[in-house]
Amino acid sequence: MKTSKRMAESLKLVDKTKEYEIKEALNIIQKMPKTKFDETVELHVKLGVDSKHADQQVRGTVVLPNGTGKTQKVLVFAKGPKAEEAEKAGADFVGAEELIPKIQNENWFDYDVVVATPDMMGVVGRLGRVLGPKGLMPNPKSGTVTMDVTKAINEIKSGKVEYRLDKTNIIHLGFGKVSFGSEKLLENYETIINAIIKAKPVAAKGQYIRSIAIATSMGPGIYINQK
Repeated sequence: MKTSKRMAESLKLVDKTKEYEIKEALNIIQKMPKTKFDETVELHVKLGVDSKHADQQVRGTVVLPNGTGKTQKVLVFAKGPKAEEAEKAGADFVGAEELIPKIQNENWFDYDVVVATPDMMGVVGRLGRVLGPKGLMPNPKSGTVTMDVTKAINEIKSGKVEYRLDKTNIIHLGFGKVSFGSEKLLENYETIINAIIKAKPVAAKGQYIRSIAIATSMGPGIYINQK
């Protein structure tokens, strides 16, 4: 496959055989040719665990100090006073059973995060096959099944991200935009890495963090030296 001119220029800045200090890697990203849009800076962390075992799952949430640079649309399943609270807190969409056919039949996914009060999980559970594969199913572990809908909405809107293992034992997530600059990206990076380290399962044996790489949406991967 032919490499684009922009990618070729970016590749010249990266030594594929080297592991970089995070500050140096972020500075390299700032030097790469810019795209027409503000690229997301992605983090890929390979862990020495086996996600097939329940006691080796790594999953949690963290609020990034500088946000993600993305405006998150929030759908809240709630009724009565909690629905009113969600609307006041800035939820983009609020509803109950009436939303089920809209999501199931109309493929309505104009939101990034779904929050539900515990009493609504019976209703939301009917959407498991639809929301689950898209990673949108509310979950107590990620703080999206809660009575404190105001707190949940505020955290999501201010830059809360969820990290979780995929089937290959890698965590993938975006931690900001290129336009943030190196310092803000570094703060976000350190916040996430510290959260992942703290989430180390007791059952995990041997080297926990196997490798770390960062990359922009359209750029080459840069391996990070994790001391």
